[in-house]
Amino acid sequence: MDFVNVRYVIKKPKLKNPILIEGLPGIGNVGKLAVEHLIDSVNAKKFAEIYSKDFPPQVFINTDGTITLVNNEFFYWRAKNKGQRDLILLTGDYQGLSSQGQYELVEKILDIADEFGVKEMYTLGGYGLGHDVKEPKVLCATTDKNLVKTMKKYGAVFKKNEPGGGIVGASGLLLGLGKMRGMQGTCFMGETPGYLVDPKSAKAVLKILMKITKIDLNLAALEKKAKEIEHIAHQLKEMEGLSKDKSEELKYIG
Repeated sequence: MDFVNVRYVIKKPKLKNPILIEGLPGIGNVGKLAVEHLIDSVNAKKFAEIYSKDFPPQVFINTDGTITLVNNEFFYWRAKNKGQRDLILLTGDYQGLSSQGQYELVEKILDIADEFGVKEMYTLGGYGLGHDVKEPKVLCATTDKNLVKTMKKYGAVFKKNEPGGGIVGASGLLLGLGKMRGMQGTCFMGETPGYLVDPKSAKAVLKILMKITKIDLNLAALEKKAKEIEHIAHQLKEMEGLSKDKSEELKYIG
């Protein structure tokens, strides 16, 4: 097995001027949640799997008792209406564990994108704040100054007053290495507390992506998940408060 290996599960689909959209695990799993919801909503078809020696050495056990080696997966969707574009959607179990692994993986992803003639991509992730967010904003970074005005029109926010920041992992590398290949790219990062999976932030990212792709999505499932996560977060806070109270009582008794 090569360091990074691609396995096509069906014949390579023929696509016209497709857009690549990436959503791998990260802060709040925002990008992964968003892309998986998009895949399910449009009934995208899986066409390839990508394996890497830099993924954790493990397999997942399926409900039928079989196993699956951890991987990333490519899906495709063909445009249905005027103004839409064909899509290549990337999600998966893990990102690379090392710097070398991340670069090797992203280069392979871009090789596949090149094969299909991708010239435009969107990478999705979370922007960790460390505290609760009622209405998450979607922060943005692009490969081209001309894209900044366009993304602002869609509702994205640019942090002009915070220079020197970075985008760690595949979402950033895809833009950086893709730019060297002549691809335009934009990263959308939904604000998130960062300590739990965040469907609310994924929903905010998808709202912008819906405007760009002109694909209408039902976000009810994400809204339901968001309420469930809020309930869990509330319970955790209550437990933390009780734990602190007991700790204070013990200090007083001592």
